[in-house]
Amino acid sequence: MPAQTHISKLTLTNFRNYAALTIDLAPGAVVFSGDNGAGKTNLLEAISFLTPGRGLRRAPYADVAREGGDGGFALHARLDGPDGQVEIGTGISGGDTAGEGGRRVRINGASARSAEDMLEWLRVVWLTPAMDALFTGPAADRRRFLDRLVLAIDPGHGQRAIDYEKAMRGRNRLLTESSRDDRWLDAIETQMAETGVAIAAARAEMVRLLAAMIDRLPDTGPFPQADIGLSGELEAEIAVAPAVDVEERFRRTLAEGRERDRAAGRTLDGPHRSDLVVRHRPKAMPAELCSTGEQKALLVGIVLSHARLTGEMSGMTPILLLDEIAAHLDSGRRAALFSILEELNCQAFMTGTDAALFSSLQGRAQFLTVDHGTVGPTEDP
Repeated sequence: MPAQTHISKLTLTNFRNYAALTIDLAPGAVVFSGDNGAGKTNLLEAISFLTPGRGLRRAPYADVAREGGDGGFALHARLDGPDGQVEIGTGISGGDTAGEGGRRVRINGASARSAEDMLEWLRVVWLTPAMDALFTGPAADRRRFLDRLVLAIDPGHGQRAIDYEKAMRGRNRLLTESSRDDRWLDAIETQMAETGVAIAAARAEMVRLLAAMIDRLPDTGPFPQADIGLSGELEAEIAVAPAVDVEERFRRTLAEGRERDRAAGRTLDGPHRSDLVVRHRPKAMPAELCSTGEQKALLVGIVLSHARLTGEMSGMTPILLLDEIAAHLDSGRRAALFSILEELNCQAFMTGTDAALFSSLQGRAQFLTVDHGTVGPTEDP
């Protein structure tokens, strides 16, 4: 079993509705309960900033900084893990909200080279109510979900995605400006081919590994097995051809499609057009056609399988953020979820308006009440 990594202390400064907050946290399950709007999800969002990106809400930094503050925010976490204790701090200075590059990260007091350095110490996986429409929403949401899954076991994936997007924006701009500088376009398209195929290969490997992990779920369990796959030309080709050949074909496709893409105002081929395909295995039905409850159960099963995979691949258990997880699960599925979380040996943060939904965890979890900027122990649920 992978060694547990857990947050033992969390400190927030000018983050959302928290002017200043420090809480000591226990390993295992942690339940935040309180009224809607009290700040429960804000606490999960703060923890999600301990990984690269813009957190579980994907919010601009200006929105994260507390209203009435100086425009900046800071958070600090003390972690206990297989390599001992580590201190991680991140945030932005007042007025420094220009983009991801504006967020600073410090590890044990020293400036990190990038946010990706945090992945050496912890992995964070989340499930939020906004993801309930994952299977029926746009493909972009599923790609983003898949890329977060990849990042948890492949720390280099985030930079590849950034490099690809930057190159694609440069190509689109040149085409829009009707540039005829073929050498410049050739160079950009070569970079897009290299990074694009690497992205497709990483996604395909994730789907392969995750599918094998999903197969370990019980055939008749509370969270049904899902059949997962990828829809995309690069992903299909990478499965049957050497990467160097796929890169060359993609480069030629981009070069030959310049006039078409110029007319469209965007690049029409590449991994930014791919999709994650999910089916409910027991019912042999596309996930988007399943009931809302079935979709939720499928998604929970995928996330739990990914958490197990992340632990096995990285050698440390991920930290799970499960926002309003109990509200839409019946008592049987709640009990099964809590049992699986204990089996995973991970620190899992869960939120809910009613602590009673988590009462079966009494004595096995830390219960905290959130009340508009303050957090304290919960009376027996």
